[in-house]
Amino acid sequence: MSERQLDRGSDRPLWKQLQQDLVRRLRAGEFADTFPGELVLVEEYRVSRHTVRQALGQLRADGLIVAERGRQPRVATTPEIRQPMGALYSLFSSVEAAGLAQHSVVRALDVRADGVIASRLDLEASSPLVYLERLRFAGEEPLALDRVWLPAADAEGLLESDFSHTSLYNELAERTGLRLDHGREDIRAVNPTAAERALLRCPAEAAAFSINRLGHAQGRKVEWRHTIVRGDRFALAAEFSAHQGYRLTPATPTASFQD
Repeated sequence: MSERQLDRGSDRPLWKQLQQDLVRRLRAGEFADTFPGELVLVEEYRVSRHTVRQALGQLRADGLIVAERGRQPRVATTPEIRQPMGALYSLFSSVEAAGLAQHSVVRALDVRADGVIASRLDLEASSPLVYLERLRFAGEEPLALDRVWLPAADAEGLLESDFSHTSLYNELAERTGLRLDHGREDIRAVNPTAAERALLRCPAEAAAFSINRLGHAQGRKVEWRHTIVRGDRFALAAEFSAHQGYRLTPATPTASFQD
């Protein structure tokens, strides 16, 4: 067995380097048949058993492996994030319900003009808009690329927010007093662009969901959102019966607007 080298002079802890290298190997498909046990990793990376356990603990928390007491770790099936149809839902709440940690990488937060989006919000074409773009993660894997536009006259206070772990709708309510009360979503299957596929780390054969949302508050349009969600990690759900047909499942009032 060849020895794998970690950078012992790095500021990054050895367990973190080990965890990241194992994630890289997982994505490359090295562990399709079996995942190595603790002692194998100790020998392969020349680290302590404690270091290995820390790395495996993070992989388990991220939903990448299943490690039961007394049994060798195994690669986990990809968790599927399920959303109820018919509700302005919380994507992050659904991620956490799947047992995964959630966070965002903020790619843009600024004020800009966009005549097309402004018209969708019933604004003049030159109206300034607050634009927020986030790459949203479920565990260590990207789940969605989320782009939101809001009227700057309402939402300029959001420019001071840290959206890496913060809910947009909570921030909107706290800083502006606006709470979305209804909206419309259009959902369709698409093939991501090359840039979107690279950001989302989509498998080559995977399609995605394209979700357009128009959100209303206090009788006017205040949000236009476009989200690309990985189709291999996301599903929509609805209930139906012979008597009532499809019954869309709403989120609870306190959980509906946390996204």
